[in-house]
Amino acid sequence: MNETKHDVKLPYSGRTGVSPEMVRTVMERARETKPCPLGTSGTCCRLCARWCSIAGHCAKRLRKREPDFEPALERRIYHFINYAHGVWHIGQRDVNWVRISKDAYQQGFRLRYLGEILYVKLRSEFANIVGRVQVYLYTREDQVLALREVARDYYARRDVRLAALRDEAVDTFYSCVLCQTFAPNHVCIVLPERVGFCGSVSWLDARAAYEIDLHGCNQSVPKGGVLDTVGGGWAACNEFIRENSRGANERVKFYTAMEYPLTACGCFEAILCVVPECSGFLIVNREYTGMTPAGMTFSTLAGSIGGGVQTPGFMGIGKAYLASRKFIAATGGLAWIAWMPTDGQTLTKGVHHQWH
Repeated sequence: MNETKHDVKLPYSGRTGVSPEMVRTVMERARETKPCPLGTSGTCCRLCARWCSIAGHCAKRLRKREPDFEPALERRIYHFINYAHGVWHIGQRDVNWVRISKDAYQQGFRLRYLGEILYVKLRSEFANIVGRVQVYLYTREDQVLALREVARDYYARRDVRLAALRDEAVDTFYSCVLCQTFAPNHVCIVLPERVGFCGSVSWLDARAAYEIDLHGCNQSVPKGGVLDTVGGGWAACNEFIRENSRGANERVKFYTAMEYPLTACGCFEAILCVVPECSGFLIVNREYTGMTPAGMTFSTLAGSIGGGVQTPGFMGIGKAYLASRKFIAATGGLAWIAWMPTDGQTLTKGVHHQWH
């Protein structure tokens, strides 16, 4: 979808509105229902919660892992919605952006079709683990705000699982190329201590997605051939990135932003940007709409690093990465962050205590 904002009929945004999305496993037998919009479907609504409940019939070896699959299926919401002509989805969790173009609306596309797409695709793409599906679209303000808090609690509990993980303790990383529909040359590598840029794909989530579909967008990447222990470079990772980016990028260092940084698509939760004047970095999150000390807004910065372009000094990041011991460790870590919006500063409270 290449329409400008003037061509948009229905904007649902987690940036200027409230738009959480959630996939939840229902352990008891759930009654399958068709997608159900709850609230108004008017043309001026900026609130829309997408809530999917699934009941599975996993194979015995995967039965105990059902809750681990929730983030993997939830991330597919972005992928499935973008199948619709004239519909655009970017972002994740409660920081996403959905647009329905005027042309699509005139041809009959309505809000409920978002639910129907999710209903059909979750059942067909994951028939090996999903038995029944319920999809609800909420647009009433009180319901959406309440569901956002429930969703954020789920997100937080998922993130807590990462606290004990260490890059040194595993011999396999996992890739994610889900966003190659937007950025054909972008390859994301997810580490235990570095969540995906979108913030919704952790190492555990990518591993679960790989177990669901061994030939899907998440693949195992052996951690072999150490090239740089400080900067975080491995020969096997470079080879995987070179092959899957079609030669566009040949090297990556995971623990620095200044030398061969990992590329990004456009779904990142925040942007890290070098500020030469103070020999430091700034971080700006997607929700912040003001100007940064770099003289660029989030949108302008995003245009400089999105699309799979490797730009030293600029890097998309997930918010959870700020709490990682490996956060730009080769470039000084949090001590070198000179500026970030106030709401972003709350993410770093207690981080140093957590590290030690």
